[in-house]
Amino acid sequence: MSPEPLFLIHLVLGYVAWFLCLRIYLWPRLKAMPMIDAQRAIAMLHGFRFFGLAFVLPGVVGPELPDRFATFAAYGDFATGLLALAAVIAVGRRLWFWLFVIAFNVVGVVDLVDDYILAILGELPAKAGQLGSVYWIPILYVPLLMITHVAAFYLIATNGRRR
Repeated sequence: MSPEPLFLIHLVLGYVAWFLCLRIYLWPRLKAMPMIDAQRAIAMLHGFRFFGLAFVLPGVVGPELPDRFATFAAYGDFATGLLALAAVIAVGRRLWFWLFVIAFNVVGVVDLVDDYILAILGELPAKAGQLGSVYWIPILYVPLLMITHVAAFYLIATNGRRR
């Protein structure tokens, strides 16, 4: 089987597995928490996005990894991670906390959507081997990130109302 269908299968199953994990295990806990605690937990997860910088680390990825994709993915993740960590740190200052929560979620979603667009334009699924040791990021970690962004926005939109 060529790399493209394998990459797409991995990506889709990453979304399925994380969605089920969220639905069964994480969502009940997030909904039961006070809104600030739930958002802080999501922000903490996104605080680890600094390792997206590995997309531009020579020797970690292959030389044929599309440059536009790698650069935008690396620095978009880095910016999102810094904003998420700022939210975690600012938890005692409500206005700053909520500004950072909104900022990291907006920047994070824009980053991931643009990464998908750049990956398609750069034919990344066919060149998945060029991801090298960071192959796991788009197929395992990105689905979790996107799903938790959606969860964060949903909690904000519903003001954390129990459903």
